[in-house]
Amino acid sequence: MVAALLLGIWGPGEIERRQNVIEPHAPWPVSESAAVLHQQLWITDLHADSLLWDRPLADRGDRGHVDLPRLRQGNVALQVFPAVTRSPSGQNYTANASDRFDNITPLVMLQGWPIATWSSLYERAIYQSGRLTQLAEDHPAELMIVRYKDDLLTLRQRREAGEQVVGGLLAIEGAHALDAELVNVERLFNAGYRMIGLQHFFDNRLGGSLHGESKAGLTLFGKQVLAHMMSLGMMIDLAHSSEQVVRDVLAVTDVPLLISHTGTRSHCPKPRNISDALMVEIAARGGLIGIGYWEDAVCDASPAGLAAQIRAAVKLVGEDHVALGSDFDGAITSQLDASELAAITHELMAAGLDERQIRKVMGENAYRLIERLLPARR
Repeated sequence: MVAALLLGIWGPGEIERRQNVIEPHAPWPVSESAAVLHQQLWITDLHADSLLWDRPLADRGDRGHVDLPRLRQGNVALQVFPAVTRSPSGQNYTANASDRFDNITPLVMLQGWPIATWSSLYERAIYQSGRLTQLAEDHPAELMIVRYKDDLLTLRQRREAGEQVVGGLLAIEGAHALDAELVNVERLFNAGYRMIGLQHFFDNRLGGSLHGESKAGLTLFGKQVLAHMMSLGMMIDLAHSSEQVVRDVLAVTDVPLLISHTGTRSHCPKPRNISDALMVEIAARGGLIGIGYWEDAVCDASPAGLAAQIRAAVKLVGEDHVALGSDFDGAITSQLDASELAAITHELMAAGLDERQIRKVMGENAYRLIERLLPARR
């Protein structure tokens, strides 16, 4: 009994320390001009899995990558928080069986989540939306949830008035969180979710994962989910979808799409990244490519390496279609946390991007897409 109690207190924190790593480093260089520009930016991060972990996000933590104090220090204006609900054991970027043991279930139980979340992926998503909602209610000067177009406008006005409030937008990482029920699309919308990633590390009822076994395309159920999402005004994230799913989604939709966290294949030829040709098609539709902050996506995760990947992405798809998608707190090893983003601005300047391009890729591109796709309040 004592051992179980100690594991419940100590275990989750130790698990996170081993999963969400920041490599030790000296302070990254940030020139005075970069620091000044950085404070003027609207910074948007399309992906941080912080809601999964049993850590008070209102306080500056000694583990992980993201919390409200570090977001404010990094001058982040809008942070997308996806709900992670299932992840197969032995996850890798080549092939994962759908029936492999789920890593998230023991974490959920160990962290003391409600019993309903132990067996229902949908309930796990609902619990995580509740966490963010409660955080915003408890700390309204620091966090506001963005659900509708007018929320985004209010956030912009508050920040332009000098407030350091951070906007939070809820997303789903993998539509298996629907528990195979189409009605749950609207239920997740009503819980505040505005973006759904169709797959994660394994194939699901909607189609094949980039890291699954089948590499299959979009299913009939997947098409039904997409239609329902678009009718509600939910954004479509293809970050972990198979290349055939990406092709199929491009064929059956007419809205801008995004890949929330990735790298480009020509710059970093690893299995985590889809083909350049598909990224160009997504951009041509008005979509976005969110650049991640970890080695398997960008090959060099230092601030200079991130700047090099961003510059390569701008060359590939154009300066209007590149954004940030850190994958912070997503069981990655990073070389910086949310408080150190000025180092990226510094390196983008050193890499030769001009102020207009830097403003776009650091957040304005994502702002414009989200502003376009968010629903109006009903």
